[in-house]
Amino acid sequence: MAPWRWFPPLLAFLLIGLWGLARGPGGGSMWRDESTTWQVAHRPAGEIRQLLGQVDAVHGLYYAVMHAVFAVGGQAGAGGAGLWVLRLPSVAGTALAAAGVAAVAHRLAGERAALGAGAVYVVLPPVQMYGQEGRSYALVAAAVAWATYLMLRRRWGAYAVVLLVGCWLHEFAVLALLAHGFTAWRERGWRWAAGAVAAGLLPLAVVSAGQARRQLGWLGRPAWQDWAAYAVLAGAVALLARGQRDRPELLRVAVPMALLPPGVLMGVSLVHPWYVDRYVLYALSGAALLAGAWVASVRVRGWAPWVLAVAVLIPVGVWSAWLRTPESRKDDALAVAAAVRARARPGDAVLFMPSRRREWLLSSPGVYGRLHDVALAAPPVSSHTLHGTELPPPALRQALLSAPRVLALQDPPDQPLDRSPAETAKRTALTAAFERCSVTEVRGARVAVYAQRGGCGRGGGTGGRP
Repeated sequence: MAPWRWFPPLLAFLLIGLWGLARGPGGGSMWRDESTTWQVAHRPAGEIRQLLGQVDAVHGLYYAVMHAVFAVGGQAGAGGAGLWVLRLPSVAGTALAAAGVAAVAHRLAGERAALGAGAVYVVLPPVQMYGQEGRSYALVAAAVAWATYLMLRRRWGAYAVVLLVGCWLHEFAVLALLAHGFTAWRERGWRWAAGAVAAGLLPLAVVSAGQARRQLGWLGRPAWQDWAAYAVLAGAVALLARGQRDRPELLRVAVPMALLPPGVLMGVSLVHPWYVDRYVLYALSGAALLAGAWVASVRVRGWAPWVLAVAVLIPVGVWSAWLRTPESRKDDALAVAAAVRARARPGDAVLFMPSRRREWLLSSPGVYGRLHDVALAAPPVSSHTLHGTELPPPALRQALLSAPRVLALQDPPDQPLDRSPAETAKRTALTAAFERCSVTEVRGARVAVYAQRGGCGRGGGTGGRP
């Protein structure tokens, strides 16, 4: 296939992906999942391997890739240039995914459909969101898109390799095999390739299955909003498919890809809560294929098609601009670190409530290193964990009571409290022996300054909102 047929979508997302890549003014913003990528990828290779034996094996290949990227891109801090290094692989991955979608559409529905499908994929808000995020999902989508193209070309060896790479970047890419089966199950080569992918994924699946409770314990069953979103997707796919009945192969490729991976994962999540929409981001390639074919079939007559295009693109443009702001993510680790830097004094203790919020400072070692992590028993690297291990409740209480001033990093008030013994001990000790001098709210977090009783009036509080 001539490169000019898939190059326009690739170039389009490279340009769109670089727009607002830092996601915010000044040094930019970074939410906690990206902070995890940053701090893990900066560990020595041997330490990353030891971590993966305990947790996060599902992201192991991605961490290895990012470790190499940071080694080549330099040791920039978590803000500014470091954010570009963190996110450029996802920009490149989404550009490749858009090119792959265009290549598949060209194979199934011609040149106009290729341009349409690539363009639709590029402007989809979830694609733009994860195309600028320092996580693996954009690279997974690229692998699935090009594996689909290789399936249509019957290049079974290359198909197996590319899809297996996608599965090792995130194992739920294996659900693409179910979608591909609707097209290729009669092909002996596909059956062999599918078996090779399953066998190659087995070691990762065995390790990650043992980590699933720790890895995904925070998830609940799909909410009604998830089912509503799936119903909207299914309705849109059904409407777009009605106009493509003369292209049965397109339907056999696009409809299962759009509906099966999210549908199966949501169904499984009724028993084992594993569903998050980004885990199956690649399924949007199926919807883009159908939309591209529909766009190609439209004959522009009069003003109506242009009015429709403007009516769609204006809200998409507004949404796209919002995605490039800190408010588009759950929290902002860099804003938390800045708030701590402004309030910390030499000798201050820091307390993370809950302990997993230590992530907010792990990507800002210059801030974290100045503070006494009063609850910490073993740091993340030496404990081979993401966030370190903490003292048992009695020792934690004693350590906390010995601190004259504490910066407590807390979830927003609308979040449920962690009822574990350790977290309960933190709250009990603060209530019994400390008074709150100030609290500062930043995106998705609170930075509260506590001092021993009577200490606030002697200058124990700094900044923030009383």
